[in-house]
Amino acid sequence: MSDHPDWHRTRLSREICSAWNWVNAKGQLKDMACRTMLLKLERLGYFRLPAARTVGVGNSVIDRTPVAHSSTDIVCSLRELTPLQINVVRDAASSKLFKHLLAEYHYLGFNGMVGENMKYMVYDWQKRPLACFLFGSAAWKVASRDEWIGWDPLTRQAGLHLITNNMRFLILPWVKVPHLASHLLGRLARRISDDWMQKYGHPIYLLETFVEQNRFCGTCYLAANWIRVGQTQGRSRNDTDRTLQVPVKDIYLYPLIPDVREVLTHET
Repeated sequence: MSDHPDWHRTRLSREICSAWNWVNAKGQLKDMACRTMLLKLERLGYFRLPAARTVGVGNSVIDRTPVAHSSTDIVCSLRELTPLQINVVRDAASSKLFKHLLAEYHYLGFNGMVGENMKYMVYDWQKRPLACFLFGSAAWKVASRDEWIGWDPLTRQAGLHLITNNMRFLILPWVKVPHLASHLLGRLARRISDDWMQKYGHPIYLLETFVEQNRFCGTCYLAANWIRVGQTQGRSRNDTDRTLQVPVKDIYLYPLIPDVREVLTHET
């Protein structure tokens, strides 16, 4: 930074990725992962980064402008909504709607994404939005999951990119359709690995999610044949002093291949 005072944060992270050959399976620079590392090092006091050029998460500014959408009550059978459309969010208009719906109607909101991720919007045959799904990077360390797989720290580090975390699952509040949630989970499980391969150049072998015990029962995940393998300890990933308390969550997994544990414990 002292040699190149005119470089902004994006230029710094890209130069580091190039120097370290820090790329994904498709050879693309892992710019956002590097940016996250730089921010953590700055917080630890190692250096001071150039001033941010925008205010937002990662490389995008979160737009809070409302987006027009249908909110008419949908109370019917699943059959009456078909054929359903499950679309990967790619264009600006669908991305804006996706972010708005999560920010407005999901109890955790939406503040952007860093790292590999996949966003889906679900519509009925009349093009009315029904649901949003967000998949992102797997949790770094989860005792019950790692024990179920048979991971030690080295094999976990090698295979973690082959898992994705269902970070947000939103059925819009005016949609009351029996079996819709488990049906969508099944549909997504059959396609997400191919979508991931197309976008990032590697497959996905296992899905994970975390369900707050005091809010939800995990019924739709169980109905879609996800496996409950344990629960979290009620600690945050930032709880280095073991003092932060967060809601206890049930841990669910869904294998996408028959021999998933053998594959994940031998991945190099």
